[in-house]
Order: sequence, then structure tokens, then C-alpha cells
Amino acid sequence: MARSKGTELSVFKGREAKLNRAIFQALALKGPQTIYDIHKRLRTMRGLRYTHYGNVNKRVRDLQSIGYVKEARVKSTKAGFEATEYELTARAYLALMLDSIKLEDLLDRIDEDVALEILAAMTTLTWAQLFRDKTLPQPTKITMSAEKL
Repeated sequence: MARSKGTELSVFKGREAKLNRAIFQALALKGPQTIYDIHKRLRTMRGLRYTHYGNVNKRVRDLQSIGYVKEARVKSTKAGFEATEYELTARAYLALMLDSIKLEDLLDRIDEDVALEILAAMTTLTWAQLFRDKTLPQPTKITMSAEKL
């Protein structure tokens, strides 16, 4: 598992970081899986051999509550029970991507148009956070040109 190369995201900090990365990696490589399947896969990874099922279960549910993992579908098991399969959200893929690159490298590689799109998206998000009250007018999509910067 790779160490952070850019600004460290909260999902990859602290005691849960190693297990979060491993869960993300398992779901990214194999697609939607049950918690049991994720646990089975994690136990084959170096350093996670003795990870308990309960820890994986709690981590997946915590990641679901903060929006990094979502329920994909419910499938029947061989024993006749129903098990939920989980998959990564776009937010999780973005977190993996941001964790694997340095922001400096990103800025060096993108062109002006992409930089403007990122800036406009971030500005819209910041604007939306300022005006969460529904009585205030909602911001419209902001488009910027290089001349205005």
C-alpha cells in the first residue's frame, strides 16, 4: 500500500488508515463485494493477516456512513442468507487518486482549461457552503475565463 504523496486526507490518517486503504484497494480491484469477501481478501495482504472480521465490518460501515462506500446490491449466500455487497463511491476513487499524486505534480501537468474547471468547481463548492440557508439565492454555475484571472 502506497504512502501519501500529497496532502493527507482524513480517511488516510490515524489508526484506521491502513485498513481503509486496504478496503479501498480490495473494492477497487475486485468490484462490489460482501464484507466477508473483503475480509477474506484482506487476510491475504501483508500486515493484515490477523485482522478480525468485526474490525472490517465496522470500518466498512463507518466508510459507508461518511460517503466513501455504498451498498451495491443484496445477494444470496450459499447458506441461504442475504448479504449486502458494497462498492466504492466516486468520492472514494477521487480520494485514492488525490492520495497517489502530489498536488505539485498535478499543477505541473494540467493545462489552463483544466485548471479553470477545477477552480470553478471549488469556487462553486465554497459558495454553496456559505449559503446553505434555503432562503438565500442559490449560486449559479460559475464560468471563468483566463482573461478575468
